[in-house]
Amino acid sequence: MTDRPPYLVERNPGYFEYQLPISVKLVVDHHGRVPLLRNERDEWELPGGKLEVGETPEDGVCREVAEELGLTVGDVDIIDAWVYEITPQRHVFIVSFGAVYTGDEGLVCSAEHKELGVFTYDEVPGLRMPEPYKRTIVRWRERVERLTSAP
Repeated sequence: MTDRPPYLVERNPGYFEYQLPISVKLVVDHHGRVPLLRNERDEWELPGGKLEVGETPEDGVCREVAEELGLTVGDVDIIDAWVYEITPQRHVFIVSFGAVYTGDEGLVCSAEHKELGVFTYDEVPGLRMPEPYKRTIVRWRERVERLTSAP
């Protein structure tokens, strides 16, 4: 038996591949603010979760946002993707999407999170949250600003 991290699978002698769960996350521009959820590690995170078998990433992130925030979104754009190290033994492949929400549904907080917070884009850098989430929020803000300032 080889001593290797559990997220690596040996396909051929000496050749390893990632075997990771897939998580889909959504940056929601909710009337100019970003809803975030506080997790069990007391970090703020984007709404989203594990991709289910047979589900497209876009459908999965829309389902997760409906479950976690009570919002119906349908038009999402991919922003970013990265491998995130939750612990040295547990990694996950994250795909982030963005959406602009202009509806009037109220936000809710699912039972799987400790708290719902709604923040301005300028507040995000000061929050306790993983840097890749902050980066993807900045990228979505820049894209939204380009779209709204275009003639």
